[in-house]
Amino acid sequence: MPRIAAEKMEARRESIVLAARSVFVAKGYVAATVTDIAQAAGVSDGLLYRYFGGKRELLMEVLEVFYTDIISGTEQAIGEEPTFQRKLEVLVQGHLQAFADDPDLCRLFISEVRTLDDYVGSTTQELNRRYTHILIDLIAWGQDHAFIASELDPRLVRDFLFGGIEHLAWREIANGRTIDVAHLTAQIVRLLMAGLKGGDAA
Repeated sequence: MPRIAAEKMEARRESIVLAARSVFVAKGYVAATVTDIAQAAGVSDGLLYRYFGGKRELLMEVLEVFYTDIISGTEQAIGEEPTFQRKLEVLVQGHLQAFADDPDLCRLFISEVRTLDDYVGSTTQELNRRYTHILIDLIAWGQDHAFIASELDPRLVRDFLFGGIEHLAWREIANGRTIDVAHLTAQIVRLLMAGLKGGDAA
């Protein structure tokens, strides 16, 4: 295939994915149709099906692009920081910023994607695991270097952190408020560091 033709096909594919993203966040996954997406992309339904098998495949592509960007960005940012606390701050800030920058896509994921019948075992679930595993690896690194208590279960920390952030962010998004990323990052990291260092409760 000539290079120009291949580039044109890739550009069209990307434009369809962008159109799907905009339609999904505007209408929701269930209400959106292939025709809606095709019209937003400026193509026919038939041409869209030459690139994608349908609405479900497009949703997976939209989420894969999102996760790939956030995973690579988070891993790089954490790797550039020298201390455990700074690495944790970068992770927390990045996760909060994702909600602040793209609340509609995050709302779609929380309210619709995770409730789909085939979410368990899906590519999207695996991408979510890869992303949250960044924190598990960070906790293990902190324990190996004696920065935090060795007896803590990294999976428990993961559930507290991501579950807590999701709850906080959803509350702000649902009420139409802007997420104060800097303030929440400082509060969350301060709370976590106090617990991660260990010690008996009074």
